[in-house]
Amino acid sequence: MRERVASIRTRVWSGIERAFAAEHTPHEIALSFAFGVFVVAMPTAGTALALFALVAYFVERASKLALVSTIVIFNPPVKWGVYGASFWLGSYILGPVPGVSVSDVSLDSGFDILFRQLLGNTILAVVMAVVGYVVVLQLTRMYKYREFSASELVPADD
Repeated sequence: MRERVASIRTRVWSGIERAFAAEHTPHEIALSFAFGVFVVAMPTAGTALALFALVAYFVERASKLALVSTIVIFNPPVKWGVYGASFWLGSYILGPVPGVSVSDVSLDSGFDILFRQLLGNTILAVVMAVVGYVVVLQLTRMYKYREFSASELVPADD
């Protein structure tokens, strides 16, 4: 079991290093990640991967690994939490749906519920994308700085 975990950890770190070592600027990596977070956090009914494939094909500067990593981060249990928080936020902003309780949800209230869900989801997706951009930008800058500093310390072969 430990060997398997170690091999998975090695593959994950090598993937992260490949992503940072790719010919993308920290801004491009962070922007790709932020775009991915926004798309995956929205209720896209599983079409995010197809959209990411199109973006990766048509947008040369998009970081493919940064896009795909958002799918890994926003797995189904995480998305359930995001959707629950989205509905709560939408209901907090717009107020509860009139005449609807948890035990008595009907299709007549569908639009009101959906609107609250989408409003909260959009706000959360924007906030998470901005936070994701800042975090990934700082991580990639630190990684590239560390890589640059380490290469200066190695003596040149003369």
